Amino acid sequence: MTQSSVISAVGLTKVFRDFWQRARVRAVSNVDLEVVPGEIYGLLGPNGSGKSTTIKMILGLLYPTRGRVSIFGKPADDVAIKSRIGYLPEESYLYRFLNARETLNYYGQLFQIRRSERTRRIEELLEMVGLRSAARRPVGEYSKGMQRRIGLAQALINDPDLLILDEPTSGLDPIGSKLVKDIIVRLGQAFKKTILLSSHLLADVEEVCSRVTILYGGTIQVGGTMEEVLKRQDMVQITCDRLSDETIRELQAVVQKREGKSLSVAVPRDRLESLFLRIVQEAHTKKVETAGSAQAGEIAGFLGQPDQARMLLESLTKPEPVRPAANAAAAAQKPAADAAVLGELTGQRPKPAEKTPAPAPPADVDRALLDDLAGPQERKP
Repeated sequence: MTQSSVISAVGLTKVFRDFWQRARVRAVSNVDLEVVPGEIYGLLGPNGSGKSTTIKMILGLLYPTRGRVSIFGKPADDVAIKSRIGYLPEESYLYRFLNARETLNYYGQLFQIRRSERTRRIEELLEMVGLRSAARRPVGEYSKGMQRRIGLAQALINDPDLLILDEPTSGLDPIGSKLVKDIIVRLGQAFKKTILLSSHLLADVEEVCSRVTILYGGTIQVGGTMEEVLKRQDMVQITCDRLSDETIRELQAVVQKREGKSLSVAVPRDRLESLFLRIVQEAHTKKVETAGSAQAGEIAGFLGQPDQARMLLESLTKPEPVRPAANAAAAAQKPAADAAVLGELTGQRPKPAEKTPAPAPPADVDRALLDDLAGPQERKP
């Protein structure tokens, strides 16, 4: 593991025990991970393979039975690194009676983001995930896909350096899934965010990740770059324009004669996802109304800017430069003498200020009423 790793896990193991401390489930066993800055790393595996458990140990939400894990070179349970992490859990645990703006404002306040900055980030994030038109609706009325979108916005409100996404496309329709994948790719490539993505959907990981680890039964089965794990050494693929049947038969005969192998020729088909997205895009161009989430906008601009809070803290902690000239002038200046102290020493005390007598009450005021208001003091005749 290198010193520059964002996430470094060595021998990560988690065993869940029963009341009598007997081992019941070994969820994760001897997992090694290294995620470097700026890459999109995929954790792939079927349900129950240990992906979510691994993520929770990385976040410090679960303590490993054995092994160690560090984030930005510090222990996973170090509170100081939490402000640099954005997390989208497998289920969106949001307050159902708050609307989208109130939800993002709440999480922005947890990170102590200034009001003006919060407002700007909220509007940019709502535009980015396509929820500006539904921003006033309570989150409890959202579909599951819309809740995943607002959950992604919540994970980005603090402009994190590390973004951890657990099943980010779960419950999303093809439009929302394509939106989230496009956002992930742009955050990694254009904004240099480090992203750890967990999914059991093969296409999601294949389309967005540069490296991948496949888990099964809590152990790593294979890992490496996408090119390494997907390459098939025993086959080649040739793509060309449409050929006539006669040309195809001649090619098959040549391959059979020279290589002694068969040549398979097939007409490629359009992917169902591509067809679906094309139909939706045409409907959007025609301005067909919909009650669901709208088309997404550009990536929020603040995500590409330096962290203002961190820059402010660094400026405050820097020692101020010493100015000899100013210090000398301040030392040469004598403090002004206190007139009261000088008068005390010389016996010339200042005359006490004359007391101004209180004005007499008007003649028509009831004296008894004034005495009652003054409290239980002894009345003067």
